Amino acid sequence: MQKARKSGSGRERDPRTTRVRIGSYELKKKGISRFDLRDPYHLAVTLTWPQFLATLLAFYVLVNVVFATFFWLIPGSVANARPYNFGDAFFFSIETLATVGYGGMYPKTLYGHAIAAIEIICGLGVTAIVTGLTFVRFSRPRAKLIFAANPVVAMHNGKPTLMVRVGNGRVGVLLDAAGKLNVLLTATSARGQRFRRAQELRLERAHIPAFPLTWTLMHVLDERSPLHGYDSAQTMAAGAQLFVTIEARDPTLAASVHDIHSYAPEDVRFGMRYADAVTMAADGTPVADLGKIGALEPDVGDHVDESGWTEREEALE
Repeated sequence: MQKARKSGSGRERDPRTTRVRIGSYELKKKGISRFDLRDPYHLAVTLTWPQFLATLLAFYVLVNVVFATFFWLIPGSVANARPYNFGDAFFFSIETLATVGYGGMYPKTLYGHAIAAIEIICGLGVTAIVTGLTFVRFSRPRAKLIFAANPVVAMHNGKPTLMVRVGNGRVGVLLDAAGKLNVLLTATSARGQRFRRAQELRLERAHIPAFPLTWTLMHVLDERSPLHGYDSAQTMAAGAQLFVTIEARDPTLAASVHDIHSYAPEDVRFGMRYADAVTMAADGTPVADLGKIGALEPDVGDHVDESGWTEREEALE
């Protein structure tokens, strides 16, 4: 374990460790905090929904406890509130913060009116902030892509090809879809030190104008590929982590959407290919079964899947 860093006062301080996830792949960073109160907006949108709701509840209770304490300290500042009864002061604070004002309790003195006025102003600000953050969390566009559980290495046009199939989980069509495939490999330097190296894998087709059903990203394992000649054992030994990123435009939301998915070395299936997930109805309409997006079958030879949207276009080209 590394020694703790020294702060400006000379005292030792343990470095903070934060986990970072890229798909299912996990990294760790030291010296930073996941919950940085100096960046509240980013913190609010990155929390999970349970964490977000729990934080809102805790903040709401804290604000009311603070103002209830001011009312509780001066008996008689709130009419019909029992002296030094914190429960009465707390519920009056809730009514004031929400600007409800039932009328059973109300400010009675100048002090009570002043504290209530300050709380009402704070209540308006709290309501605006909470409403805005909640709207942002609900309105964030999501790609809703379905990734195959396993990449495959199969023969395509006479060459071994790494393939990853992706399905469009939206009812509508995604436009201007762009895909990238990267690999993270473990290598050894001349001094015998092991390090991780990321490389982008060239795709046969990295962009499609319309993405209605399925899309198979293909990377030929030829001499230009960093994975040239790899088999299952070499993939495991190199710790080859695959990262797939898809970015497209959703015309329904009028916004760009994106997603990332990662695969561990043991997820890659050699000698397998994707089973057809798109069939033709009697009237010639393509029908996609996204439940079969990751269905595999043995690779018995060169095969071009003509059941999908983009695969059929590639075959015609």
